[in-house]
Amino acid sequence: MPKGEGKVLAQNKKASHDYFIEETYEAGIVLQGTEIKSIRAGRVNLRDSFARVEKGEVFVYGMHISPYEQGNRYNHDPLRPRKILLHKKEIDRLAGVTKEKGYALIPLKIYIKNGYAKVLLGVGRGKKNYDKRESLKRKEAAREIERAFKARQH
Repeated sequence: MPKGEGKVLAQNKKASHDYFIEETYEAGIVLQGTEIKSIRAGRVNLRDSFARVEKGEVFVYGMHISPYEQGNRYNHDPLRPRKILLHKKEIDRLAGVTKEKGYALIPLKIYIKNGYAKVLLGVGRGKKNYDKRESLKRKEAAREIERAFKARQH
């Protein structure tokens, strides 16, 4: 199965609006206790999350995984930093890229692949306001063209 494919449970739609995504990495994620049950139920939010390379390890911050309803005392802190599992070469490459000004490591989506929770990390370069406006114009133009074709076919 190619990277990024599987049962998508959460997606960071704002990421493509705020960043130019240049490359992506598929990685495992270290979870505790009932977190996987909450993720499988789709109770995960990536909106304000980001990843950082620290001491040769990658951690994701701001990823909200809601507490599991039947978890009682075994539940977890919803916003705790979570370790991302990558190969050493990939971590070294990401460390070099993210040190450059304007680059960030953003979780794009969480999905289940072969029974394991995976996160798709994107290396993104921040967009300026005029870039965001340009992207919106292109999207709107494409939508208008699509509407025109549909109207013409009917």
